[in-house]
Amino acid sequence: MEFWKPLLLFAAGVVSGWINVMAGGGSIISVPVMVFLGLPGPVANGTNRIGIIAQNVMAVWGFFRKGFSDFKLSASLAACASLGAFFGANAGVRLEGAWFERTLAMIMIGVLIISMTGFGQKRVSPEDKPKNLLLGHLLFVGAGFWGGFIQIGVGLIQLPILNRVMGLDLVRANMHKVFIALVFSFVSLAVFAAQVEIEWELGLALGLGYALGGWLGAHSAVSRGEGLIRKVFYLALVAMAVKLLFF
Repeated sequence: MEFWKPLLLFAAGVVSGWINVMAGGGSIISVPVMVFLGLPGPVANGTNRIGIIAQNVMAVWGFFRKGFSDFKLSASLAACASLGAFFGANAGVRLEGAWFERTLAMIMIGVLIISMTGFGQKRVSPEDKPKNLLLGHLLFVGAGFWGGFIQIGVGLIQLPILNRVMGLDLVRANMHKVFIALVFSFVSLAVFAAQVEIEWELGLALGLGYALGGWLGAHSAVSRGEGLIRKVFYLALVAMAVKLLFF
């Protein structure tokens, strides 16, 4: 293996992990990089889950160290998302070639539309209790399906559910988001590993980068709060639009 490939994936993982924890959409960097390195769509899609797991382990730990945790609610939402992820991954493992590229394009268009309609975010107080718990859990089955299917942009789906539907501030929403993604990513990786050849060595390099990015993202989210999260959210969406229009 050429030495620059793991280094490139490590760097992509750092950036992707930080963006994913702060808002979402970081996989729009890591997955195309793996496709550029010659990995087929399903292999890149599956290998990316190694990085997602590493990222979210560090992010959950980072939030916990800063005093942010609600494992009971996180676990129940993660169980619903994992159910959806199982079926989504079984669909995603068959996604390749032109359809893989078209799906990436559709994701970016959809996220851009969301950005033009307010992102599904609203300001709430950190003291507010979660609401609409049943609806939130049901919606996370769908979010998990998307996460299992392709992962890209799933954070941008989770945040509006946690913020607008369930009434959580963006810091606590991110706290739940990374735990939920950690759990359902194990389900997704198991499905992909059973059906395609995961690139474990490249995945390790990517995972190390994702872990560092996830740790940095958790600390940034807690220390800088909603203001920085919103800015990163906007930048992630603009980056997706640029990728769609010019590359």
